[in-house]
Amino acid sequence: MRRGFAAGFAAVLVLGAAACAEARSAADPWAAIRVPVAGGAQSIGSPAAGCIAGAVALPQDGEGYQVLRPQRNRFWAHPRTVAFIQSLGHAAAAQGFGPLLIGDLGQPRGGPMSFGHGSHQNGLDVDIWFRLSGQPLDEEGLARPEPVSMVSGTKVNPATWTDTHLRLLKLAAASPEVDRIFVNPPIKAEACRRAGGDRAWLAKLRPWWGHDEHFHVRLSCTPGDIGCVPQAPVPDGDGCGGELASWNTKPTLLPAEAKDKPNHRNPVLPPACAAILRQPGVVEAGVR
Repeated sequence: MRRGFAAGFAAVLVLGAAACAEARSAADPWAAIRVPVAGGAQSIGSPAAGCIAGAVALPQDGEGYQVLRPQRNRFWAHPRTVAFIQSLGHAAAAQGFGPLLIGDLGQPRGGPMSFGHGSHQNGLDVDIWFRLSGQPLDEEGLARPEPVSMVSGTKVNPATWTDTHLRLLKLAAASPEVDRIFVNPPIKAEACRRAGGDRAWLAKLRPWWGHDEHFHVRLSCTPGDIGCVPQAPVPDGDGCGGELASWNTKPTLLPAEAKDKPNHRNPVLPPACAAILRQPGVVEAGVR
C-alpha cells in the first residue's frame, strides 16, 4: 500500500513539474504574442539577441514548399526571408525535388523563444529540412513531421543522403542574400569532397552541432537597416581545411533530449525591442 502511494505521489510530482514547465513556456512574453508590429520591416539586434518590426507570415503552402508545425506560430520573418523561401521553393519545384519542408523561421516579433533555438530572433533565419518527401504532406504530417538524419557516425549516411541534397544546398547558397548556411560537419565534408572545381559557394556552409536533419539558412542584414547587427564575415577560403578537420574531435549530433528543450537563455536585447514587445498584441502561446 505504501509502495503504491509512493509511486502515485511520484507521478503527481512529475506531472506537476511538467505542468509548471509548460506554464513557464506559455508565459514567455515573446512566444505569447501572436501578431507582428505593423509598419516597415526592420531587423533589430543579432540573430541570438534581437527582434523584428514589420515581420510578415510565410504562407502555409506555396509553390515548391510547405510549412511544418504551423501550431508553433514560428512562420514569421523579414519580407526578404519570405521572398528567399518562395524563390527557393519555385526553383526546387522547377528542378523536380519539391516540396521543401520549411521548419522554424521566427516569432511574430522575433525575440527569444521559450523552447528550442537560441537564434531565429531578428527575422533572418530559416530552417529547411533535408527530408524530401516527394509529395505534399497531409495536415497530420505537417503538424507532427518525422525528421530524417543525413548523418551516420562521422560521415553522411548513404541510405539517406543523395546528390539532390547537395544540389539543394548549392541552390540555397547561390543567393547573394544568404550570409551562411549551418550544416552538420560530415555534410560540409561531403560537400567539400563532391564540389569539384566550383568551390566558391562552399564558404557559406558552416559546420555546427546538430543540423543533420535540416540546414539553417541565415540571410545578411538588409542594406540600410542600421539596427541590425551582422555576424563577423565568413573567413576566406572554402572552409574545407583545418577548420573543418577540427570538428573531428567534437560531438556533431545533438542527443534527442536536447532538442526542443526549454530555453533558459536571457540575452540582453537592444532597447528598441522593449518598445516592440510593449505594443498591443493578441496573447496566446504557440505550442510544440
